[in-house]
Amino acid sequence: MIQRKLKMDEKQKISILSFLPLMFIILAFYFDSPTNIIKGLYQIVINPDLLLTDYIAVGGAGATLINSAILTLINIYILYKLNIKITGLPIAAIFTIAGFSFFGKNIVNVWPIYIGGYLYCKHQGVKFKSIALIIMFGTALAPLVSQLMYGTTLSDPIALLVGITLGILTGFILPTLASHMIRFHDGYNLYNVGFTAGVIGTVIISILRSYGAIIEAQMIISKEYDLFFKLFFTFFSLLLLFIGYWMNGKSLNGYRELLWYSGRTVTDFTQLTSYGITFINMGIMGMISLIYIIMSGGIINGPIIGGILTVMGFSAFGKHPKNTIPILLGVYMATLTKLWEPNSTAVIIAGLFGTTLAPIPGTYGWGVGILTGFLHLSVVMNVGYLHGGINLYNNGFAGGIVAGVLTPIMDAFTKD
Repeated sequence: MIQRKLKMDEKQKISILSFLPLMFIILAFYFDSPTNIIKGLYQIVINPDLLLTDYIAVGGAGATLINSAILTLINIYILYKLNIKITGLPIAAIFTIAGFSFFGKNIVNVWPIYIGGYLYCKHQGVKFKSIALIIMFGTALAPLVSQLMYGTTLSDPIALLVGITLGILTGFILPTLASHMIRFHDGYNLYNVGFTAGVIGTVIISILRSYGAIIEAQMIISKEYDLFFKLFFTFFSLLLLFIGYWMNGKSLNGYRELLWYSGRTVTDFTQLTSYGITFINMGIMGMISLIYIIMSGGIINGPIIGGILTVMGFSAFGKHPKNTIPILLGVYMATLTKLWEPNSTAVIIAGLFGTTLAPIPGTYGWGVGILTGFLHLSVVMNVGYLHGGINLYNNGFAGGIVAGVLTPIMDAFTKD
């Protein structure tokens, strides 16, 4: 019997997106009391937030889950009010925000960037809807706001003013720069705003250091909730897989065709295939992320949760097993000859976020994909100093450099 594929309206798509933050709220009150959650949120807000700052270690699991849930739900509401259709890129944006709200984005430090984006629209005479997704991704620079507000020796009023002002300035210039930066990597780096934020962050930190500011990356991570989150994301990945399977007429028909897309920007699986196939892909990519973490001996913490959710989100917009596994293999193989341990948080997120380069193996094949992962690990481990950890998408910054250098060479030597 032929099963009929199911279609969804926009409200149903928003309901599915809202399911994750609603689960986070329930889990938050399982882990912690309302009083402790409020105290934890306060600790999260006043932390400078430079990479890597795991909010679970700073404010506790309950406060971190609430922080992620609030930011995710507000951004889903923004999509709804602006009447932005829930296609691949909005799905990627929401999952990325949910993930990075575990280590760097909080309920206070993102809003100056939104204000800057709004002022840009007023100045340019365009609707906020046209740049809303760029601004959502642009909150990668939220630690800049926190660092200036809480991580300097300035008096409180001055620090507050400087932090908010630079956050607004960042949001104001981001849309213009993002549209130019994509030319450097030609769509082979999926985190284009991450690359843009890295360039902006490098310029700002260079200026601040010129005046004696000391801004260094840090490493604050948790270890207590490894097993729980492994079980939770296994459940969530299987849930998405089941939803997709059910929507796709209780079959996997059409999934093989998705694997032939290179993933190069713009590859929106919701439009090129179907929502059912897209959710199946997101579920499978969630499981692949977990397998990679377990095989590497890693411990799930805030930054690694960010990596899992970002991979799953971008599995609606370019990533699939065929173009991401070579990157993961390349990063892992690189650890056999380089300085870093494969089970360290920095290496594992280099692999997960390094799949921003999925279009390269998707275009040039597995061999080049493994080489790409191999190169990416070295670059990402060294570019963080440039922006001092204020750009949360450090892998997007590194990925832009790798793609911008590697793809012209491949084009030159693979021409017919």
